[in-house]
Amino acid sequence: MNTSHALNIAVVALYLLAMLAFGAWGRKRTQNQADYLVAGRRLGPFLYMGTMAAVVLGGASTVGGVGLGYRMGLSGMWLVVAIGVGVLLLSLCFSGMISRLRIYTVSDMLALRYGPRATRASGIVMLLYTVALAVTSTGAYATVLHVLLGWDRWLCVLLGGAVVLVYSVVGGMWSITLADQAQFFIKTIGIFFLMLPIVLSQAGGFAGVRERLGDEAFRLVGTAEHGADAGTILTWFLVYTLGLLIGQDIWQRVFTARSPRVATFGGAAAGVYCILYGAAGALIGMGAKAVLGDGIVARDDVYAEVANRLLPAGLGGFVLAAGIAAMMSTASGALIAAATVAKNDVVPLVTGRASLSESTAEGGSAEAHDEISGNRAWVLGLGLLVTAISALMALSSGGGDVVVACLTVAYDLLVGGLLVAIVGGFVWKRGTGAGATAAMIGGMLATVAAMAAYAVKLGSALDGILANEPIYWGLGVSLALYVIVSLLTPVTAEPIRAEWRARLSRSHSATR
Repeated sequence: MNTSHALNIAVVALYLLAMLAFGAWGRKRTQNQADYLVAGRRLGPFLYMGTMAAVVLGGASTVGGVGLGYRMGLSGMWLVVAIGVGVLLLSLCFSGMISRLRIYTVSDMLALRYGPRATRASGIVMLLYTVALAVTSTGAYATVLHVLLGWDRWLCVLLGGAVVLVYSVVGGMWSITLADQAQFFIKTIGIFFLMLPIVLSQAGGFAGVRERLGDEAFRLVGTAEHGADAGTILTWFLVYTLGLLIGQDIWQRVFTARSPRVATFGGAAAGVYCILYGAAGALIGMGAKAVLGDGIVARDDVYAEVANRLLPAGLGGFVLAAGIAAMMSTASGALIAAATVAKNDVVPLVTGRASLSESTAEGGSAEAHDEISGNRAWVLGLGLLVTAISALMALSSGGGDVVVACLTVAYDLLVGGLLVAIVGGFVWKRGTGAGATAAMIGGMLATVAAMAAYAVKLGSALDGILANEPIYWGLGVSLALYVIVSLLTPVTAEPIRAEWRARLSRSHSATR
């Protein structure tokens, strides 16, 4: 092992130790369930912006974004830009209302809007989505650790998983928020102030990149042969922009804002940051291709190759820590979101007990459920499950394809099944619980049926899952059913509508 590599390992090791320290720090600030799940709903603009940007800019945005720039040129930035647009749209249009509701889960919102027993099965879809997201993020940071340490991937999964598990279980959302601030700082320095200028400098600037890669690398919309074509870009916006509007991991960050104003403007700042981040990642990937050539086979290896081969000793370790930080922030956010949904939505649905959604829909206070130990148990249990699944995937030669397929199914079902019912609840007063239920079931079934049809058409189950068209079918069927069934069924009962209006009209002081 040379000195440069050893120094990079030392920098990453210091970062992992710092994450453990944030767990202990967060524990001191956690006094009740609201502290554990939503950081006491006390985050100001800076903390809120950092934690929102950290949770959405995971492995797909950081390591994957650089890889897309390497493979597709500037048009590869649109995946991360779609995420940033999703954050902007959520923040400017919906986050203020979400913050006023004083809830814990997306299913709580559905219960408040349509009635306590309407659309309760949405928690199952959300649980599958958050677990799949946590598994994918865990596998992603294990890939970076594998390149750095040279260990087997399953050992890297156990190492990284243990760190995430400790700080998430011990301090809950406060620990995750504090860790997110460190991760936000590391990612900002690593991407904008180290990788981007150093890689472009070694490539000879924009002129050098253009000379080596040609004008086609700078096209904002590519072709099927070179870059991301219009159909691919549209699908990215449909899946990621719309998925950002309704994901539990994202909403749980909205719940941490101390006021609707913080949620709106802090979130908007995070959205702008994400768009700039996407452009920077694509430019780094283009510069890397100009310097290193096109010999890097695996897209996700480009980020680590840049850190190891193009950056000076120590700085490479900092950049690798930035990549790991991006994935850990997403993994920890997905983990606590999965635990919240499992405990508050799925268990009551399966056991028939009164759920948190029911208590909030009837005007009860969710803040009274101060069960920190129970929440820690759920985070621990699901964290061990996620780590075990990720380790098994790492042992399987085809594990990467399986994880990508699972995450795609989860995203498509989330958007195709839940988007219309959730957004419709905010924007259309005539929407009913029956319409929302029909939209959820119909949208999910249409999405699955379209995946199956395209699998047969393309001759591959994986190609059918990854096809662009299933999400279009799911959204179309869901929207049609929501409108038709809502118009054919009685309006939502007045007590439910009155409680919904009361929550949305809360003043700034009432939401603290």
